[in-house]
Amino acid sequence: MTFSYTPAAQLRDVTLRDGLQLTGKPLDTERKVALARELLAVGVPELEIGSMARPDLVPPLANTLEVIAALTPEELAKCWVWVATPRHVEKAAAAGARNFQYCLSASDSHNKANIGRSTEDSVAAMPAAIELARDCGGAIQLCIATSFTCPFEGVVDPSRVLGIAADPRTDGADDIVVCDTLGQAVPAQVRQLIEGVRATTAQRRIVYHGHDTWGLGVANTLAAIDAGATLVDGSLGGLGGCPFAPGASGNTATEDLLFATRPEWLTPAALAALVAAGETLLAELGEPNRSKTAQGARSEARAFDWVIGARA
Repeated sequence: MTFSYTPAAQLRDVTLRDGLQLTGKPLDTERKVALARELLAVGVPELEIGSMARPDLVPPLANTLEVIAALTPEELAKCWVWVATPRHVEKAAAAGARNFQYCLSASDSHNKANIGRSTEDSVAAMPAAIELARDCGGAIQLCIATSFTCPFEGVVDPSRVLGIAADPRTDGADDIVVCDTLGQAVPAQVRQLIEGVRATTAQRRIVYHGHDTWGLGVANTLAAIDAGATLVDGSLGGLGGCPFAPGASGNTATEDLLFATRPEWLTPAALAALVAAGETLLAELGEPNRSKTAQGARSEARAFDWVIGARA
């Protein structure tokens, strides 16, 4: 019995972007490409592989263009790159990227800290970014950071998020990513906002990006799925956080989300491979492993199929 979660949603692993933003030890291009290929080979359907943020501000992602150039077109079809300006799209597309996550913040304070401009300026520039993505045959997402709370302004009014989603200048986005950047939302709050976004933009895929700061990462993600999200973000071992959002901790762990949702491609062997990949990476980086599923998979409960080394 698989106990797949319904309604179904797919997972996007964001280890190579959001996961690495706060790490003190950079990964070289070869290691990043190898990890991307390892995740795709296991069955992870979509990845974030980097960011066009200024290298001096986010050094661990400075080699994103090299990572893009090293991957094949077939691999890049499953990969997303974080962008915040039309120029970012242009540069990433020239390297071979075809999927762009255009990010802005619902709160002006965080947008200015993260991107260096107002939210209105980011929205105003989006039509040009959409056109560039279309010119190269690509897809583009509208990613709304601080959709629930802002580290500088506190609780964000849902109408702010719904207004951005409904703005005619964001109409061309293929997907909308709703982000709990600080991990401070609760399930009822997530459900309500995702339902609102879904009603506002029914023709587009809704993505939920959560953090586990207050221990509700999996619960919030399941609430988002129940409300209509069909793609959800996680990172290996719960790695990650935003360098411009004080108080943000790691993403919800990929391993935990997969164990909870049990997509059709996930088998005990695939989960074991992901646990091992996360453990190896976190050891390299000197980072703690926050995944409860990774801990459970290493337990002595050998009669349980999902435990590594379980009895056949």
